[in-house]
Amino acid sequence: MATARGLGYLVKLGRWCRGLQVAPQCRTLAALVPGVTQVDNKSDFLEKRRYRKHPGILHLPHVRLPQALADAAQLLLLESAMRNVEKQVQTLTNYLWSRHLPVEPEELQRRAMDLEKKFLDNPDLSQTEEKLHETVLRALRRTTYHWQELSYNDGLSLVYMAARLDGGFAAVSRAFHEIRTRIPEFQPQTLMDFGSGIGSVTWAAHSTWGQSLREYVCVDSSAAMLGLAEKLLKGGSESGKPNVPGVFFRQFLPVSPKVQFDVVVSAFSLSELPSKAARTEVVQTLWRKTGHFLVLVENGTKAGHCLLMDARDLVLKGKEKLTLDPRPGFVFAPCPHELPCPQLTASKLLACSFSQAYHPIPFSWNKKPKEEKFSMVILARGSPEEANRWPRITQPILKRPRHVHCHLCCPDGNMQHAVITARRHGRDLYRCARSSSWGDLLPVITPSKIPPSPAQDPPES
Repeated sequence: MATARGLGYLVKLGRWCRGLQVAPQCRTLAALVPGVTQVDNKSDFLEKRRYRKHPGILHLPHVRLPQALADAAQLLLLESAMRNVEKQVQTLTNYLWSRHLPVEPEELQRRAMDLEKKFLDNPDLSQTEEKLHETVLRALRRTTYHWQELSYNDGLSLVYMAARLDGGFAAVSRAFHEIRTRIPEFQPQTLMDFGSGIGSVTWAAHSTWGQSLREYVCVDSSAAMLGLAEKLLKGGSESGKPNVPGVFFRQFLPVSPKVQFDVVVSAFSLSELPSKAARTEVVQTLWRKTGHFLVLVENGTKAGHCLLMDARDLVLKGKEKLTLDPRPGFVFAPCPHELPCPQLTASKLLACSFSQAYHPIPFSWNKKPKEEKFSMVILARGSPEEANRWPRITQPILKRPRHVHCHLCCPDGNMQHAVITARRHGRDLYRCARSSSWGDLLPVITPSKIPPSPAQDPPES
């Protein structure tokens, strides 16, 4: 295979978007990679940085809950004297992880018509119209996912806290860490959390930007969830002093369309809405209230990924009912492009998900470190000034003797399986690849078309 020789280009990261008013980042050199696997990169793009701290590293070490939050959760569960907590936690966890999106009425009608036609075409099933309808309904009930809205009372809220507080905190912390690492100058003052539940987002945001955040608005339709979140803030009591100041609880979204927040978050909440129309309305409302970043997080399943891609496309198309902020949106993470997701167009549908290690709340059944698998989309106001973006590593790195396997989502909208070697790509890029992890950015440029190099080997006859 032909090999390009010594192609290195200076890439200025510049400002990520005009709307964020971000100061220019440091200059860095990156490898220009035609097809990723055909580059001999010998340029020093690290600028004396260590390989393990190259500019594309975004993963976090094991996340741990703030001690005050872990202590409050343990106290509340102990005071509840709830029986069979471990079994209830496992049951709820399995249910939430295996949950699908509700079937839309149009899809349900299409399935009913297909079944009716199938039964009519079968001569052995001659029956009256009334019996035919009953047969179709029975078949639909047997083959259609039965989605139910979860109603959180005091007991179920406690079980949810024991099951999801630490994992949800870890996933959202990873999303916030990406923003802070890539744009350290961004210091938000206001945050709104839709579907705030037990308050994981508030604690994660306080851990990330506690010095600048002044207002946290938590919106959740469940009064039991809001009450539990407030107790957690106060150390497990109803009258204590909040550990995070400036938190306000609401059961409905703020009415005024002019009110915007620096960061708007919806974590594991869009999947709780009963229809696509409801999700569309909520996403449009959240985007109107976004001043800088809209952070959407869901389970790392196919259903969660598809839901986030629908929300992503909705914002990028910009078909809002009311537009008070003219700044367009672009994908800040994880996609290095605004093109259709290549995972959805592949022959086998795969979820674009990531993993974050964390230390769980030390309940008696819950002491070993865990991994939270999640999907996320971070949308930003403005437009990226630089077209060159680094590919995202979408699967665990496979390290082998003298080579590394990387699965990349590239800026041209395609997926690539890159085999990085020191001989072909240079020692710097090879060691950077070995130091990278699932979810990091690989510091290479992957243009869609590269002109043939005169140094290439002649084609075989």
